[in-house]
Amino acid sequence: MAVETTGRPLGAPGGVSGRFLRRRGAVASLVFLVLVAVSSVAGPALWRYTYADLTPELLAPPSALHPLGTDALGHDVLAQVMRGAQRSLAIALIVALVSTAAGATVGLLAGYLGGWLDALVMRLVDVLLTIPLIAVLGLVAVRLGGNGNGWLIVAFAVSAFYWAPIARIIRGITLSLRERDFVAAARLIGAGTPRVLARHLLPHIVGPVAVVVTTYVAAAISLESSLSFLGLGVQPPDTSLGQLVGAGTGFAVTAPWLFYAPSLIVIAIVLAVHFVGEGLRRSFEAGGTGAAR
Repeated sequence: MAVETTGRPLGAPGGVSGRFLRRRGAVASLVFLVLVAVSSVAGPALWRYTYADLTPELLAPPSALHPLGTDALGHDVLAQVMRGAQRSLAIALIVALVSTAAGATVGLLAGYLGGWLDALVMRLVDVLLTIPLIAVLGLVAVRLGGNGNGWLIVAFAVSAFYWAPIARIIRGITLSLRERDFVAAARLIGAGTPRVLARHLLPHIVGPVAVVVTTYVAAAISLESSLSFLGLGVQPPDTSLGQLVGAGTGFAVTAPWLFYAPSLIVIAIVLAVHFVGEGLRRSFEAGGTGAAR
């Protein structure tokens, strides 16, 4: 059974799960995100239109046939929003998982081993944090993003930069933990570096990593939306929420559903992710998971 570092089961009334479930805003946000994810994956297969279908109705306002209206080419906006949410969420999850896994691993090793590895990692982190991210990602998208896998290129390009601040955070936590008595005791009884990292240090960074994952999901969605809004992210004929917002900007007055539908979805997703992250943060803090016992 999974346990916190305090020794209580995660699902117990006093555990992280129990404390999280008592936060109604965070739970409601999590339910909303699950519904958005399920509808973006299953919805296109159930809906009468695909995101690429062209209908005779041009710039039709919302109706029973087209709940979110159509665009200037006759695309059903609901179908496009579902496709856009699917792409935006996929990019966000890849960025969150890849960058968090890489950053946590690098930060853990640099903080525990120290020496030349720590110095090298921190110099690399400093360099990455000074690079103008939008400009570099825009260049990558222009050079490599004009194909069917452009969204994957955007996701891994963002991940190549987003691991750096995570590594810095995890390194700081590891530095504060490696001199603690429980780590010294583990080394004293002959535990090797892999065992110390996996059994004694890794459980103490689960809380911060879980919060960072949610933060990076929101940040990745916002960044992807910005890139696509500027025409540097996901490229047609594919679509994303940011691309839909950008395309709808010119119709904000004449056909407002083209702008407001994807814009409100982006805002709602980002806010929901932040509420979930805040709920996780408070749940871990309330349990004092950073303290060894």
